[in-house]
Formats: sequence, C-alpha cells, structure tokens
Amino acid sequence: MMRSLWTAATGMAAQTTNVDVIANNLANVNTAGFKRGRANFQDLMYQQIKAPGAEASSAGTQLPSGIQVGLGVQTASIEYMFSEGSFQQTSNPLDLAIQGRGFFEVQLPNGEIGYTRSGSLSRDAQGLLVTASGNPIQPTITLPNDTLSIQISPDGTVSIEQPGTISTVVGQIQTVDFSNPAGLSHLGNSIFQATNASGQPLSGIPGENGFGGLGQGMLEMSNVNMVEEMVNLIAGQRAYEMNSKSVQAADEMLQTANGLKR
Repeated sequence: MMRSLWTAATGMAAQTTNVDVIANNLANVNTAGFKRGRANFQDLMYQQIKAPGAEASSAGTQLPSGIQVGLGVQTASIEYMFSEGSFQQTSNPLDLAIQGRGFFEVQLPNGEIGYTRSGSLSRDAQGLLVTASGNPIQPTITLPNDTLSIQISPDGTVSIEQPGTISTVVGQIQTVDFSNPAGLSHLGNSIFQATNASGQPLSGIPGENGFGGLGQGMLEMSNVNMVEEMVNLIAGQRAYEMNSKSVQAADEMLQTANGLKR
C-alpha cells in the first residue's frame, strides 16, 4: 500500500507537468512563430517479484507472465511540434513568413547565433533589419534612411526604392534548417539555439533545395489548436484527479490495516 501511494504521487507529478505544458501552449496561442509542446511520459522501473519464464513447479513448468509491479511514471521529454502555423496578412512590408522549412538566423546580444520562425522585423536606428527583440538578422541588411519602399522576393532578395532610382538590391535574406528541429534549445523571446541533438545549421536560399520561400506582408502564427489543447487540459485534469483518488484509496487501506490491532 505504501508502494501505491508513491506510484500515484508520480502520476500526479507527471500530470502537473502535462498541464504546465498545455498552459504554456495556450498562453502563446497568439505568439508569432510559436511551436506547441507535448509532454511525453514513460513508465518507471518495475519491482520483479517473479520473473516471466521462471520455474513454477518441480515438474519444470514455467510462469507465462510472472509478477512485475510497476512503480509509476516519469516525464521522458517535452517535444515541440514544428508543424507550420496559420498565416496572417499584416500588410506590413517588414513582416515575413517562412512558407515551409527553415529559420531566420539572428545575432544575440552576447554575440552568439540564435534562430527564430518569427518574422516580425523592424528597422533600428542604424537602418539594420532586426527582430522584435532588436536582434539583427544574419547576414545583416541595412536600409538607407531615404528608403521609400521595400520589396522582399520569395527567395529573400531585398530591393528598395529611393528618390531618383527605380530599384536597388541591398541584401539577401538567408534561412537555415536542422535535421532535428525538435532538438533545438529554447531561449525565450521566440529564439532557439542549436544543440548536439538538433544537428548543425544548414544554410540555404529560401525556396530552393527544400527550404521554404518567404511571404512578405504576413506572419506565421502559433501552431496551437485551442480546441485540442482544451481537450488535453480536461484529460490531464481528470488524470490528476484519478491519481489523487488512488492516494486516498491507499490511505484508507492503511487506516483499515492500522485498525486491526484494536
């Protein structure tokens, strides 16, 4: 019975993590470039009382299944789904969406390189194209102060119009991809960082060799499905309640056993 108390406690802890992940998904339902997470669980070790196939009698018969008692559950991983989110038209020429695979490469304040799917770009005081957090995209692109309009083609070519000119190319936006995007590390602010699990970044031209093309004047929104998350939230809450019932049942059994001495 003491074993069942601890086993049920692991179930409650696992469902707490599950609800934490779901709450984060729902909190970021309107965050551009956000990718929903999913908690994955696995069972803990088993207490082996009788091993399967052990000899059951002097006649040499064997146990077909044995006696193995599970000791609960643990969180194996929190996996992030990099499926494409919905696209929202903004009419802002500096808003970009990657239509397919790929990430924008940005330079972080500490000099390291980060990656993002959020294409909400702006121009800083020096004319550099930067993210909403002020991180310049790589390679850097500078827009002159007298820029009248900007055009970004699906392959990332950035062209501007200035007084007295028709069109001038000022840079090329490149994207990168990973063999395992789910292995990227989250830094917050819609920024990811490469790890050994994600593999090394592979640079490419948008729209070529499997890289997604760019869409100007639109943003990729979160890939969170609110209905699905609400169903998952209810299921997680009910699972937590059932584990708490197991704790109560084990407690009542212990009280009954304790009362036998009277």
